[in-house]
Amino acid sequence: MTRPAVAETTAELARLRAALPGPVALVPTMGALHEGHRTLVRAARGRAGGVVVSVFVNPTQFGPGEDLDRYPRTWDADLAALAEEGADVVFHPPVEEVYPPGAAGVTVHPGPLGDVLEGAVRPGHFAGVLTVVAKLFGLARPDLAFFGEKDYQQLTLIRAMVRELVLPLEVVGVPTVREDDGLALSSRNRYLTPEQRVTAVTLSRALRAGADAGRHGADAVLAAASAVLAGAPDLRQDYLALTDPDLGPAPSTGPARLLLAARAGGTRLIDNTSVQVGDPR
Repeated sequence: MTRPAVAETTAELARLRAALPGPVALVPTMGALHEGHRTLVRAARGRAGGVVVSVFVNPTQFGPGEDLDRYPRTWDADLAALAEEGADVVFHPPVEEVYPPGAAGVTVHPGPLGDVLEGAVRPGHFAGVLTVVAKLFGLARPDLAFFGEKDYQQLTLIRAMVRELVLPLEVVGVPTVREDDGLALSSRNRYLTPEQRVTAVTLSRALRAGADAGRHGADAVLAAASAVLAGAPDLRQDYLALTDPDLGPAPSTGPARLLLAARAGGTRLIDNTSVQVGDPR
């Protein structure tokens, strides 16, 4: 097992990136790595000659009162995990290396899609996400970038940014990795008490119920998911929405996406699943 090279500055990253065989893949993370992150690295390893992983808790995507200060930071364990998964370079910069003092403050605006669902609950969140991802793309110059489908709105917006700004790379979505009971893996799951952990499984149960009802139409999808959520009064729902795969209006028939966000205690969780609305025949 070879330890990845670690870059803490943009100059070190540029030097290490230049020595990698192509194609080069980037896996952006905020650390506190779990099996979902490992799956992203393995997917990247399967398609790329060189794999760069960033471990950076991005302050600009956290709003006031969110968990920036207590977001889990597990650097030693993260580095060991990335060595096991065969990452070549790990970019682990301080904040001032990504956001230099005296910068003009140029950001990437997500457009109207950044103001709905997660964006409505967390104003400014996606401007922070897209800005740091654009910076990482510029620094690592990847041919491929890998993101999990659990953050589906994020994935959709990053694909839109790459498409509309004509950035020369492919964005690859990787299916959500789940616990045996269906709970989507998240670095924030460690905040849950044992009781809240049991309640949190309701999210994936609601999504499965909605997907199973898809053949009966869009209203049936939302009704089935809502019925499951109603059985867990300790969950505080932020939204439940059915959209098309690009997060536009829900179709009357065809592929769709069911998205959900709720809070178990003080922990906010998101999840989503694909849905076929109507009879696929």
